[in-house]
Amino acid sequence: MNPSLPISLAVAALCAVGTATAQTKLKLADSFPVGHYLPKYFTTPMMERLKADPAAKGIEFEYYPAEQLGKAKDMLSLTQSGLVDIAYVGPGFVSDKMPLSVVSELPLPYTGSCQATLAYWNLARPGGLLDKKEFAPNGVRLLFTIVLPPYQVITRKPFASLKDLEGMKIRASGSAKELLLKKLKAVPVLMPTPEVYESLSRGTIDGVLFPFNSLAPYEVDKLSRTGTIGSNFGSYVANWVISEKRFQSLPAAVQKDLSAMGDELTRSVCKQVESDEAGDVERTRAAGVKLTPLSPADQQTLEQVAAQVATEWAQTLDRRGKSGTEVLNAFKAGLAAK
Repeated sequence: MNPSLPISLAVAALCAVGTATAQTKLKLADSFPVGHYLPKYFTTPMMERLKADPAAKGIEFEYYPAEQLGKAKDMLSLTQSGLVDIAYVGPGFVSDKMPLSVVSELPLPYTGSCQATLAYWNLARPGGLLDKKEFAPNGVRLLFTIVLPPYQVITRKPFASLKDLEGMKIRASGSAKELLLKKLKAVPVLMPTPEVYESLSRGTIDGVLFPFNSLAPYEVDKLSRTGTIGSNFGSYVANWVISEKRFQSLPAAVQKDLSAMGDELTRSVCKQVESDEAGDVERTRAAGVKLTPLSPADQQTLEQVAAQVATEWAQTLDRRGKSGTEVLNAFKAGLAAK
């Protein structure tokens, strides 16, 4: 046997690994406007960390924000098809394919982003209940996630009580918030976030369900007059996913980095979002929006209606064979965990 053969094979193997890493290019896409805080908190640190890791040397990125490659509703299919490697996917925009994954958007009794985010992360991360029921069957892997702080009603018309919302056209995202608005006798209008400003300015809608940290990025605060504070009209979950096939094709160093970053970024970003909220509230007020808490009676009504919404959401999915009650109970247990 040629004694130099094992050495030659080892060198060849190392070169192959190096070439694979050097040729790794990841295409990223989202629908957020340029400068939005979520890509700043998630996408940019992810790219910087991978570039800084010597084991992932040579990795390259192509980043397409602001719907350059498709609208929010297209991101899941773009990832599944391989046209995009990593994409922001809002389950509320693909509820036909991921109906259970909007569980964190229900108006449940929690007060901050981290409480809901960590409960959701434990269900949706690889190996979790939601991963087994929806992410894996759709061929994607969750990298990191954020459940936004509780949504408030923000309108261009003045209102002083839930009664005043009756008949108002309010933008919503996802079936849970749509059902809540119907029960409050408002008129839900489903539309992607980038379309909200124009619709509000034209009077196509009277208001929105939004968290405070999304008002300024979409300039909704400039068109609004009144809003609630301290209530929970539901929320929104933003996920960054990669196709499982693409993940498994990546060099081991890149897989390791992405897996480690998932938990770290999910935890740090929700804390940052919570920290930002006080400033977001003040900026909203400075823009001329009057923020008023609901009366105790209205708050009680909202909580009763919200409980009905959660139950009906779960039962509707149960009838479709989708384990709605199982997922709802698991998420509630996560919210209650210390």
